Amino acid sequence: MENGLMESKKAQDWLNLVLAVALFVSPWVLDFASETIPAWNAWIVGILLAALAVAALSAFAEWEEWSSLVLGVWLIVSPWLLQFAANMNAMWTHVVLGVLVAAVSAWALWDNRQNPHAHA
Repeated sequence: MENGLMESKKAQDWLNLVLAVALFVSPWVLDFASETIPAWNAWIVGILLAALAVAALSAFAEWEEWSSLVLGVWLIVSPWLLQFAANMNAMWTHVVLGVLVAAVSAWALWDNRQNPHAHA
């Protein structure tokens, strides 16, 4: 049972890494790389999320998941706080990926609370 839980936690970290890469490449793929604020927001948050995911893959720490959750929430609200919500590609990319990152991070935190000794 514990091995399956450890694999679940690793899967969550891999999911966040995939989401980080998707966020990082989104300005080019979804054609908003020429818009400085949303592009740089995607690149910076993508790098931070990837670093947290890699750190969590090597040694789980709850603060990494909380940090990822905060970054997910930031992605959700950033189009309005940074005033690029009018760009539908950038806005929806940030909101959708933010919801996914926050959900995966919340899932990892919930798993850790339910099975605190199962992380590797």
